Amino acid sequence: MIRVGFGYDVHRLVEGRELWMGGVKIPYEYGLAGHSDADVLIHAICDAMLGAANLGDIGHQFPDTSDEFFGIDSKILLRRTNELINAKGYKLGNIDATVAAQQPRLNPHIANMRRVLAEVLNVDEDAVSIKATTTEKLGFEGRKEGISAYAVVLIEK
Repeated sequence: MIRVGFGYDVHRLVEGRELWMGGVKIPYEYGLAGHSDADVLIHAICDAMLGAANLGDIGHQFPDTSDEFFGIDSKILLRRTNELINAKGYKLGNIDATVAAQQPRLNPHIANMRRVLAEVLNVDEDAVSIKATTTEKLGFEGRKEGISAYAVVLIEK
């Protein structure tokens, strides 16, 4: 059986936080606000995986009202998400994700993100596609107020 899931996440850019994207620390003057490390890319991937396996969403599995997840490294959430889908008899087929950010430029970091995510998920790097785009200075991403990410995953039983 093959299933597909879609995920989306967004976080506001703020001063005084580190910027984590795809499990990689990105040098930038702002970071993303959130209960965890606010890695929008990993959160979108988690939502896509959970949705494909009909396991709810990231907020259901890892609520931001729980102290357990305060400041947590999103790679841990991704690993746990993979364990949840594996427990239902599924394995990850592939990921296709896009990050929308006017700044910073993410393309120089994509190869490292793919490597990190593939390692966390125990899949070949070829199964992890990440793209970055600007919004041509339109919307909250274009005004540098936040960053969003979209992900589609395929899982197989």
